[in-house]
Amino acid sequence: MRKHLAPLAILSISALTLSACNGEDNGPDASDLRFPTASTTGVIYPLGASMSNVWNSDLEGVTVHSEASNGGVENLNLMASGDADITFATAGIAYEALHGEGTFEGRQHEGLRVLAGLYENPNQVVVRADQGIESISDLEGRNFAPGATGSTPEVEARAILPVYGVEYPDGINANFVGFDEAIDLMRNRQVDGALIQAGLPTAAVTEMTSTVGAELIPIEGEERDQLLAEYPWYNEFTIPADTYDNQPEDVETISIKMLLLVDESMDDDLAYDLAQAFWENLDQLDQQSVVEQIDISGAAQDLGEVPLHDGAAQFYEENGNL
Repeated sequence: MRKHLAPLAILSISALTLSACNGEDNGPDASDLRFPTASTTGVIYPLGASMSNVWNSDLEGVTVHSEASNGGVENLNLMASGDADITFATAGIAYEALHGEGTFEGRQHEGLRVLAGLYENPNQVVVRADQGIESISDLEGRNFAPGATGSTPEVEARAILPVYGVEYPDGINANFVGFDEAIDLMRNRQVDGALIQAGLPTAAVTEMTSTVGAELIPIEGEERDQLLAEYPWYNEFTIPADTYDNQPEDVETISIKMLLLVDESMDDDLAYDLAQAFWENLDQLDQQSVVEQIDISGAAQDLGEVPLHDGAAQFYEENGNL
């Protein structure tokens, strides 16, 4: 675990039919890779599209098709069913998928592997400033939006709220909606708060703090220590002061590394080439705030005990990052 201060159509590798000429194997002509990302309103969707453009331009015979999805949980389900070849998910739900726990109970995906650790996704608990909510424990009995059912934020709410003595979900009046709906509900005073998990700065949190008079409350102290001890994928994280309106001071929380994932069945050379092309062309990605947080020095760190793909591991070893 490291402490962090802040400074993403379905995939399956399709090898074309091998043809023989004069008894020689010509090999696969192409790899068509399906790459589900996230909703079009977040940072992951444009990141995935930009990464696909890099791979398609840099790797001969490889075609990567990025498309929108409902996020990490759906992405991992698609990969487990063979309908995705590359995808995004946070280390927490990736760990659960790898071991068949939590959301993925009875559906273990032992072959899940990391191509790259990308950036930290902090948990951001946003509440209406006029409701006197100073701690997560104050959410007891409140109207609260923990995220859409089965989404990554909703999985996080299941872990975080009980540590503060708030039974989940019965301890809150839960509204299971996504980020955009949570903004509307808060604006209409139908919820008192929401759990948002995404890279900084998050558009939904910016909207809530600038137009609804919302503010962040921390995840800190003994409760944070308990979460860090219980879940191997959590890291300490500081949201710097003035990241958002109504935030004059640093806010302590926990974060989870966003991972780029593949299956262990991916050819080692292909995994190596994908990792190499990504890191060597990082400056070619669409420059958004989250890209500035991606650094190869953290590519093999804080992966939540999810193993690296052998091909990616070889690349990081050769470059002194493992």
